[in-house]
Amino acid sequence: MSQTRVVSSAFAAVFALGLVGHAAAADDMSGGKNKEKCYGIAKAGQNDCASLSGSHSCAGQSTKVSPDEWKYVAKGTCKSMKGMSADEAKMAMKK
Repeated sequence: MSQTRVVSSAFAAVFALGLVGHAAAADDMSGGKNKEKCYGIAKAGQNDCASLSGSHSCAGQSTKVSPDEWKYVAKGTCKSMKGMSADEAKMAMKK
């Protein structure tokens, strides 16, 4: 293989990795600005990540609707969905 092809392939690989990283960063940023965690509304198997109680650590592992399970929702819509903030969910778990 010629030196030009090796250099071109290496450049293409680095460029592609940069685009993937940039897209992931943009996705993380938009999720943080326009979304909020809403506890107590996630149906079984539809939670977005770890439970507040620590009973599991991954998305989709909830087994029922529970105050410690959450989903990302558009900011300002949680209360209208009968959801709770993290502090409210902690209080509900103590009852």
